[in-house]
Amino acid sequence: MDIKQWMSIFLFAAAAIMLFISWLAYRKRHLPVAKTVFFMMLAAAFYAFGYGLEVLSRTLDEFKLSLQIEYLGIPFSSTLWLLLVIQFAGIAAKRRKQLAVALMIIPALVFGFHLTNDWHHLVYERYILNMDSEVPLYTTIKGFWYKVHGAYNYGVMLFGMLLFIPLYWRSPSLMRKQIVILAFGGAAPMLLNAVFWFGIRVDLTPFGFVVSGIVYVWGIYRFNLLRLMPLAQAKLFDTIRDGVVLIDGDDRIVSFNRAAASVIGELSGIARYPAETAVALTAHPELLESIRGAGSGEAQFPFRRTDGERTRYYACSLTPIIEADAQPIGKILMLNDITELKENEARLRENARQLAELNTFKDKLFTVVAHDIRDPIALLVSLTELLGEELTAAGREHAELFLELKDQVNGTFHLVEQLLDWYRSQKGQIVFSPMSWNLQQVVRQALALAGAKSGIKRIDLTENIDARLAVRADKEMLDLILRNLLSNAIKYTGIGGLIEVGASQEGESVVVSVRDNGAGIDPDISELLRLEEPFFKPPVQGDESLNARFGLVLAREFVRIHGGRLWFDSVPGEGTTFYFSLAGFAGGLAEFVEGDREGESG
Repeated sequence: MDIKQWMSIFLFAAAAIMLFISWLAYRKRHLPVAKTVFFMMLAAAFYAFGYGLEVLSRTLDEFKLSLQIEYLGIPFSSTLWLLLVIQFAGIAAKRRKQLAVALMIIPALVFGFHLTNDWHHLVYERYILNMDSEVPLYTTIKGFWYKVHGAYNYGVMLFGMLLFIPLYWRSPSLMRKQIVILAFGGAAPMLLNAVFWFGIRVDLTPFGFVVSGIVYVWGIYRFNLLRLMPLAQAKLFDTIRDGVVLIDGDDRIVSFNRAAASVIGELSGIARYPAETAVALTAHPELLESIRGAGSGEAQFPFRRTDGERTRYYACSLTPIIEADAQPIGKILMLNDITELKENEARLRENARQLAELNTFKDKLFTVVAHDIRDPIALLVSLTELLGEELTAAGREHAELFLELKDQVNGTFHLVEQLLDWYRSQKGQIVFSPMSWNLQQVVRQALALAGAKSGIKRIDLTENIDARLAVRADKEMLDLILRNLLSNAIKYTGIGGLIEVGASQEGESVVVSVRDNGAGIDPDISELLRLEEPFFKPPVQGDESLNARFGLVLAREFVRIHGGRLWFDSVPGEGTTFYFSLAGFAGGLAEFVEGDREGESG
């Protein structure tokens, strides 16, 4: 085979390599940089394939047709390479499309002028047959737009190389290798194209694309060329709010972000990279010691520094960087600012201390209520009862007024008693000891105690409870619940009224009801009680329902301790029914207790 055939085979092989790279890029087409590589290598493939046909051409028409195929790629290859560099560097991300259109104006004009060159000869003025050489078949006399395109191509390549210089110095080791691959792949075709300036008439540019293709294939498989974008990552690196310092395997600082420089001001003074960690962190010996003490594994440690009058706190983590062969090649130091968290923690501790003091004061206050208020009121109750009986027996004047005073004193005493019961329940001082009880017997005891008060108003107290019903409850709490509900019912039921206590089984619970035909609950108070707030909101001064309302709140809390709930239905002027649920059984007390024992043994 002659030299023309060898050249054409080599050029066709180069075109195949370009198409292979285009296929690799197409597989990763979801990445913008991969799309640019696809079009760039496709343009280079047209260039190489067309030049292979040009070498084999035997007539001027075949020569011109080959040039037309070449010009599917010649005008665009260098511009696409520059776009690749811009994407790789992360420049002008918001105006990338407008920039691409602007850069493609001259290549598009060159393509159009060459397509219509026979009309105006702006690209090639004429073609001269080579009588003394087989390659190329024709020597072309270049026109104005060929020279414009040549100058544009060299300008594009120079600008791309200039972009690589700062990018190279700002990037870590792996990214620098990618930058070198991209730069070399772009420089090879242009360097071989430059031989035209030395009088060589054979266009060696496509052979430069062969070199580019081989280098790019190696970069794709060895360094993930289509996956990483150094400056874009560097920008992300800089925008991380936590401080990040990259340390190589020799404990030298190779890079850091702005957040790290704000934490360790000495980093900004580093003149050359990599910098010795011992030198850069001289002002922070505790941090340097923690980094050295971590060895090759992961570590976490605190760090703090003084910023004016404020101390700043950081949670540091040191993570090894592992290469593909599982060899450690460096470390990443992360500095997470937790100053606000520490300050909030200090404020919370102070708040907790103040709350503890307030709680202690509250306990002392209730101690005062228990001893210095309750006991005198209890004595006052006893005295008023004695005096009331004497005044009534003697028929003295103002006996009714004194009886009213006695009722007020009694009400105040009961309120204090209930307040203390509620406080003990909130403090956990009331022992909850549930046992099985016959509900009918418990209710009859409560009715007997309330009989004296109901007898004054001639209120009929009845119970309608199955003798077999048993409940599991704390006896003291259950008595208090019934006492409060009966007291309220008596208070708001008129003379000659009716109060009935009933119960029914609902599933595994027993629902107890206390029904009266009294005045009912005021709608405003009813809404307040339905909120079921876990605390009692005091009424306005002069509200006589204080005792009753607080008793209901206390009863509801005790029912909740049993795992049940308390609710009511009320119609003003017709009466009120209170309900509460407890764990219960309708098989009699013995069966209920035996069932409990079986459940506990199971």
